[in-house]
Amino acid sequence: MTVRAGREFLATPGPTTMPDEVLRAMHRPALDIYSEQMVNLTDGLLCDLSKLFATKSRPYIYIANGHGAWEAVLSNVLSRGDKVLVLESGLFARAWGNAASAMGAEVEVLKGDSRRAVQPEEVETRLRADTPHTIKAILVAQVDTASGVVNDIEAIGKAVRAAGHPALYMVDTVASLGCMPFEMDRWGVDVAMSGSQKGMMTPPGLSFVAANERARAAHRSAGMRTPYWDWTERDGAEHYHRYAGTAPVHLLFALRQAIDTLFEEGLTNAFRRHQLLAEAVRRAVTTWGEGGVLGLNIAEPCQRSNTVTAVLVGSGYDPAKLQQYCNEKCGLVLGIGIGDLQGLSFRIAHMGHVNAPMILGTLGVIEVALNALRIPHGKGGTEAAITYLGGAVSA
Repeated sequence: MTVRAGREFLATPGPTTMPDEVLRAMHRPALDIYSEQMVNLTDGLLCDLSKLFATKSRPYIYIANGHGAWEAVLSNVLSRGDKVLVLESGLFARAWGNAASAMGAEVEVLKGDSRRAVQPEEVETRLRADTPHTIKAILVAQVDTASGVVNDIEAIGKAVRAAGHPALYMVDTVASLGCMPFEMDRWGVDVAMSGSQKGMMTPPGLSFVAANERARAAHRSAGMRTPYWDWTERDGAEHYHRYAGTAPVHLLFALRQAIDTLFEEGLTNAFRRHQLLAEAVRRAVTTWGEGGVLGLNIAEPCQRSNTVTAVLVGSGYDPAKLQQYCNEKCGLVLGIGIGDLQGLSFRIAHMGHVNAPMILGTLGVIEVALNALRIPHGKGGTEAAITYLGGAVSA
């Protein structure tokens, strides 16, 4: 017997649940890609992406996922043999570094672990030691979706400047853009990238890059440049250069609607919504953890992201069985543990198109599974989330 009828609910950290109006925006005939309407659509999106990145720099739209945007960033500013410093706090900055290595860069990892954020003082120490300035770029993720950590991008930027190091500061915002504050110009970020399928509430297949003047100066002598990713090519006079060919028309209409929805809510309100729902999740997991089996992966409360929570499962219990029960019996899809946490955790996403009923329903299903599978846990996790929201959301 199951209670799984109806729409399956994704609580995965990408792709995330899309609003119905975003889905409807794509249900239309193709557009003449040489028309004024197409040009206006592109220009409006580029302008609004600059607002989302909080930058005066020019952004680019790629027909690619986040891995493609990693390659776009690297190829536009590096030459083969250049050294990059990866700031480790989970899986994804390390994976970005792996892409750099495969493309011909020399990669050094500033070791971290999957339970804490990057330490700005460690970054400053390493950069001060690089007196010949062999490091050309620094790679870090604002949120690592494997570990659930949020890195203090502003503090790391200050550490880079305090060290007096000229390396380009490059940030992955795939799991944070539109959900949490990001201030590219104010925080001293040279290049930022993101993707469409998480907080941007749009199908996978689009990615975004913004680059400031320091990055553009490096671009002029970059030896990894290839035609598809190349910023100079995309700055060409004809509109089709913006996409290196045919525009992804229907994805662009979806993105237009998603950004309109986000701006209608207001970025400040969206950030606060994510903060409240994330804390509700953390209250539930903390209560469940009283049973001695479950726990929050990130030890320091201030380092826990507002977009995804990684939950450790110990004492020999298998998180895959809990995920299977939630999906097959109740229609809830949780994120699997990946990277260092594979087989040791599950993940609850709370990013993008999420609200209280979605989050409380997700927590309720997990609690059903914990009971059904007889996994020891503190009672009242969902109630703890309800109590928190009842006190935090004003009448």
